[in-house]
Amino acid sequence: MTETRAQNVTIAAIAAEAGVSVPTVSRVLNGRSDVAPHTRERVEQLLRHHGYRRRGGRPTTAARLIDLVFNDLDSPWAVEIIRGVEGAAHAEGVGTVVTAIHRRASDTRTWLDNLAGRASDGAILVSSQLDPALGAELQRLHVPAVLIDPAGVPALDVPTIGATNWSGGLSATEHLIGLGHRRIGVVAGTPTLLCSRPRLDGHRAALESAGLSLDPELVVVGDFSHESGFQAASTMLALAEPPTAIVAANDQMAFGVYEAARRRGLRVPEELSVVGFDDLPGAEWSSPPLTTVHQPLSEMGALGARTVLRLVRGEALDVPRLELATRLVVRESTAPPAR
Repeated sequence: MTETRAQNVTIAAIAAEAGVSVPTVSRVLNGRSDVAPHTRERVEQLLRHHGYRRRGGRPTTAARLIDLVFNDLDSPWAVEIIRGVEGAAHAEGVGTVVTAIHRRASDTRTWLDNLAGRASDGAILVSSQLDPALGAELQRLHVPAVLIDPAGVPALDVPTIGATNWSGGLSATEHLIGLGHRRIGVVAGTPTLLCSRPRLDGHRAALESAGLSLDPELVVVGDFSHESGFQAASTMLALAEPPTAIVAANDQMAFGVYEAARRRGLRVPEELSVVGFDDLPGAEWSSPPLTTVHQPLSEMGALGARTVLRLVRGEALDVPRLELATRLVVRESTAPPAR
C-alpha cells in the first residue's frame, strides 16, 4: 500500500468493499454503538488494510487534540469542567482547545471552521444541544462528540455525561424539612436547560413526601446568575408570609440570596436558611459556609474527555448516558427556623 493510495482512499470506497452504506462507515469512524459487531469488525479491518487516514494525515485511532465548547465562560462552574477535561486529556498526551460560542449561530460557524482547520479529533459540548445540522457537520468532519450536562433531551446515539439532579434537589429540600422548615422557597434554574427541571421536580417530590404542597409564590425562576438569585430572593422575602428557607438551583444564585437577606437585615441561618447546588470552591469559604449539593463537575469533565477519546479510538461504549452521583454537603447556612 503506497502512501498516495492510503491518502486517496475514500469512505465510499471502504463502504463499497465492505458491502455497507457510507453512513455505516461513518458511524464506525465516530465510534457509535448502533453498528453490529461483525459489521464493525469488517469495516475496521478494511480501514486498517487500506491505511485510511483522517484529515491532516493522522491515523483514525490517533488523538492529539480535542475541542471543549461552552455557550459562555462566565462562571466558576465552567472552570471546574475545564479542570476535569484538561486533566484527563493531558494524562493521555492530548491537547485541549476551549471555545465559547455565546449561543450565536455565527460563532458556532466560526468554531466549526476552526475545528476543521486545526483537525481536532473530538468535541465536548457543554450545556448545549446537538441539533441535527450541527450533528451532521461533525459527522462530515468525522469528529465524534460528547455532551456534558446537555441543554435538552439528546439523540439516542449521542453520549452524554450528567449528574443526578433529581436526587440532588430531593436531598436539599429533605434536609430543610428535617430541620423543621415548612415554607421553603426555590430559585429555579433556566427552564430551557435540562438540569433545571429535575432539580425542581426533586424539590416538589420532597414536599409531597412530607405532606406539603408547592406554593407557586415560592417558586421564582432565575438564570443561574448571582443577580437573578438576588432578584428572586428579594421577591420572595417581600411576601406577606416569606419563606424561612430558600433552595437555589446553583451556588451563584445562592450567593445572590445571601445578599438579598443581608439587605433586608436577615441573618443566615438564624432567620433564613439557604441551600445551593454545585459545591463550587467558593461555597466552603462564603460567610457563612454554604450548605449545598455537591455536583462532581471536575469528574464529569474528566469522564467526558475519556469518553470522547474512546470514540476517537473506535471503541464501543457500554452505556451511552452516564449520571454521576450528587450528595448534600451540610455546612453553616442552614438551621431550624426561628419561628
